[in-house]
Amino acid sequence: MRQCGRVLPILLGLLLAVPAGLLAQQDEAGCQDHPLFTRMAGFYIVDCDQREFDQYEFYDAEGYEFLVEGRKTAISYEIKEGARPPSELEVLRNYANAVEAAGGQIVSRDDYNVYLELVRGDARAWIHVHCFSGGESYDLTVVEEAAMTQQVRANAATMGADIERTGKVAVYGIFFDTDQAVIKPESEPTLQEIAQLLEENPDLQLFVVGHTDATGGFEHNMELSQERAAAVVEALASRYGIERGRLEAHGVGPLAPVASNASEDGRAKNRRVELVAR
Repeated sequence: MRQCGRVLPILLGLLLAVPAGLLAQQDEAGCQDHPLFTRMAGFYIVDCDQREFDQYEFYDAEGYEFLVEGRKTAISYEIKEGARPPSELEVLRNYANAVEAAGGQIVSRDDYNVYLELVRGDARAWIHVHCFSGGESYDLTVVEEAAMTQQVRANAATMGADIERTGKVAVYGIFFDTDQAVIKPESEPTLQEIAQLLEENPDLQLFVVGHTDATGGFEHNMELSQERAAAVVEALASRYGIERGRLEAHGVGPLAPVASNASEDGRAKNRRVELVAR
């Protein structure tokens, strides 16, 4: 009986040790594969990080660095104990083949890295796979290109100061659905600030000027920008009682960009309403 008493704790210790070892090779809590990709067989996630808006450095075929901004997901994988590690080439080629099969392309690559681009409809994803430790570890970074959601809005005083200084102010807090001229509800705080600006400055008269990016047809964008400017005038008059004669709507479409239309960030800057002193 004494022998059994000594053996039982040893057996319990061995039983407890097995799950601990297995747990060490399970995915880190809160981590999962990116929706675009499965993982290489035999790997588990050791770390992950996701940011709603961040930037990341990519490299083109000539080795030049360029920045991509958007929703960034970073996942680190390691091979499980006893599993066959692939070669670095095998890891990189698996991801490259998956992206190309989905209609994407290789941007650049070397022995340990591959940079990829995948476009689906209006969505664009940039992918970087970095493989190391002889194929036993790799990092996956995916940036889903997008403009930052602006959370800080200019108030009436700031708008007034800009108009006094430069004769105009760009307003980014008025939102519309794509190809629509109906003002979205989240625009209300900005409309309130514009109304306050006009109430505090009763002699101020404004051109309300709609701007678009260069996506789509020119004539369509000209018409859309005019309709959006008119919607802002209508909202200020009907909801806030601003005299219509103080406001005049115009649309200039893509004719006055403030940034390049080559990136989503630039296109977002170009989609705006400007208040211009008359």
